[in-house]
Parts: sequence; C-alpha cells; structure tokens
Amino acid sequence: MNDEEWEELGRAISNNTHLEGLHLNKGALNDQKIRYFFRGLTRSNLIYHVRFADDGLSVVGVQSMVPFLQHANNLTDLDLDDNNLESEGFNVLFRALRNSPIKRLTCCSCSIASIEIDSDHIPKYLTGLYLDGNNINTDGCRGLAKLLQGGDATLRELFLYGNKIDDEGVEILVDVLQNNKSLTALDVRQNNDITYDGESMLLKLVNNTSSIKATLHSNHTLEHVCVKLLLLDEEVSEIQTHIKMATQINRNQDNPEAAGREKVIQTQLHSANRAELCRLQGVHQSLHSEINPLHLPEVLALVGKHHGQGELYDTLKSSIAGVISIVNRKKIIKDQMAYYAAKLEELSAQLAAIEATEGEAV
Repeated sequence: MNDEEWEELGRAISNNTHLEGLHLNKGALNDQKIRYFFRGLTRSNLIYHVRFADDGLSVVGVQSMVPFLQHANNLTDLDLDDNNLESEGFNVLFRALRNSPIKRLTCCSCSIASIEIDSDHIPKYLTGLYLDGNNINTDGCRGLAKLLQGGDATLRELFLYGNKIDDEGVEILVDVLQNNKSLTALDVRQNNDITYDGESMLLKLVNNTSSIKATLHSNHTLEHVCVKLLLLDEEVSEIQTHIKMATQINRNQDNPEAAGREKVIQTQLHSANRAELCRLQGVHQSLHSEINPLHLPEVLALVGKHHGQGELYDTLKSSIAGVISIVNRKKIIKDQMAYYAAKLEELSAQLAAIEATEGEAV
C-alpha cells in the first residue's frame, strides 16, 4: 500500500461503525506508514484495543498517533511491544494518554530507561502498566513512583521483568508502596542488580517484623510480588517463601486490618517464623518486651488457639521473666513509697517538736 492508501484506510476506519480493535503487527507498519494512517484516523468512539507490536516504531511514529490517542473515547488497551520507542517515545505516549480512558498500557522491549511522569496528568483509569524487557533504572523507578503516590492512585499491576533495576530502585518503589492502597501485583524478576538487600526490603514491605506495630502497618494490599525467576532445579529462597506467605495472607483476608492481625498471629506469635524473619530482616528486639502484661492472657490464648500447646509453653516461658520483672518493680516502688512515708512522718514529728519548743520560749 502507498501513503495515500494508508491515509484512506485510516479515514475509512474512522468512519466505521463496527470495528473495535486494530492489530497491525510484525512489520505491517513503520514510522512512514503510520504517519499517513493516522492522518486519516484521527478519532474513534468504538475502538477499545490497539496492538502495533514489532513494527519498528520510534518516537516519530508515536507522535503521529497523538491526535488519535487524544480523541479515542473508548480506548482501554494499547499494546506497543517490541518497538523502538525509547524513553522519549514512551514519555510522549504517556502525556498523550493523560485524559484518555486507557486501562492497560503495554510497552515491553521498547528500549525505555528513564520515565517522566507529570503527577497532575496521570491517566485516571490506568490499572495495568507492563514494561518488561526494557532498560528501566533508578531514574525510571523515580518516575514510576509518581504513579503510586497519593490516595488517587489507580495502578493495580506493575510488571518490570528483565530491566536494570538495582537495590536503590527497589528502595524507591518500596518507599512509595508503604502507603499505597492500589497495587496488587509487582514483578521485578530478572533484574540482576537486585541483591539480597533489595529482596529483604521487599520482604519487609509486606511483613515488617521489627515490632508488632510495624507488622500491623506493613503493606497489606500487594497480593503477588515476584522477585526472582527460578530455574527448574533451583529451590525457593527463604525470603521468597516469606514474601509468598505474606502476600497469600493479603489475598485471603477481606481487609487490610484483618491481614495485619493475621500476620501478627502467624509470624510475631510463632517463635520459629519470627526468629527466621528477624534474622532475614536484621531485627534483634524481643517481642515480649512490647507486650503489656495486662494483655498477656489474650496473647497466650491466641498462641494456644493457632499454634498449639508446644508454642504456648514456649511463649509463656519467654514472657514470664518480663512479668516477674514488672511485678518486682511494682514491689520496689511500693517499698520506696512506704519508706518515704515513714520518713515524712518522722520529719513531721521533728518539725512539730521544734515548733512546740519555740512556742514555750515566747
């Protein structure tokens, strides 16, 4: 097809009253063809899915799509996998979608590294962003963090498989996800610069065992966190096991408060689980120092109910020293009060005697 025919095709689609999807892949388009195609196709009220994969499109091709993207009133899915968008093309694309109904955006293997996102112009319906196989680094994570900030965040799935994210990038994502209530799935597998420290940060995100309060304030929204791609004969690491345990609790509970309570029961009140999590997170604080002795009967009841007699015995044995210590402290305080009361009585008698003597002298 020549340029004029591509333009005519676009115009015909624009006037079509039945077509809901456009799939032109594997070299069907290029920057030149798409330029003329979108001269004709400038708007649509029907098309909801567009897939232009492996067409060699660059920022030039994306710029040709902008008028259509800004006037596609029903477009919810856009797939531009395996093109050469680079960071500039993706940023142009994202700005063009800021007022669109887009829900899922897929730009895998598009040579994207850094990402510029204007917090005031984020697509308000975007729930899925799939950026596997790019070059997203720490700067890219800073841009993505803006999608996850604030109470209006809508993103539910963020796939970053096979990028160039390191521990610093993980830290940026973990920091913003502490308070995020929308994201349910995060995939950072095959980011080979993520070390044990980065994996530990992700574990701490979904189950922070530094204190009971920290556990209750962990992220209870994430239901899937994929950290490492396993080979056929490779065992799941301890960190991955505990991440899976925490996210499974998130999936199985009806609300964040219930998830937090269940994590406390299954990890903080289970000596073996807590010991392992504390070792993985570098926590050295005793659990029982946090528990008010007045709440100990309730805690012991929970331990016995959920973990059995053996765990109940271990918990009682570990906590009794703290109870005795507090009881002893109360006794010391009472003894001190009695001592000072007697001392006060003695001094009062001495003062009365002095005043009586002075009165007789007058």
